[in-house]
Amino acid sequence: MKKKTPSAKTKTSPRRGRVLANDACPACGTPMVEKRGTLRLPVNGDEIAVPSAAHLSCPKCGEVMLRFQDAKRLGEDAIARYRKKHGLLSADAIRAIREHFNLTQADLARLLRLGANTVSRWESGRNVQTAAMDILLRLIRDLPGSIDYLREHAA
Repeated sequence: MKKKTPSAKTKTSPRRGRVLANDACPACGTPMVEKRGTLRLPVNGDEIAVPSAAHLSCPKCGEVMLRFQDAKRLGEDAIARYRKKHGLLSADAIRAIREHFNLTQADLARLLRLGANTVSRWESGRNVQTAAMDILLRLIRDLPGSIDYLREHAA
């Protein structure tokens, strides 16, 4: 006797072969409920709490799931909170420094000897700059002539 395997397009419960609705808990099959609450996300080894994060929660087993857009927002909010907690420049502040000197993201990355997309990731809130890069960005912003020095010595 051949065992039936579910197709890749269906979602099945732990109970053999039962097809679940899109809003069903993947652990127990109970319909998930939309909620807002504090979720924690690791950022650079630091556990960051994000209050009022949208998510789906199972009322029966407590399983938590995130929709794609909610997961993206949670990541951005966690990075913003990490920056604030550690006194780092915000994504908007980094963009303002770059625009003040009429630099493209690629220009600033080249001056700082970074990968081509690094500045873009900082400005979009997808990644966090290191403390050392944060200090260098502040020097560029606050110390007259520092940008000229970097331009003269850029590789």
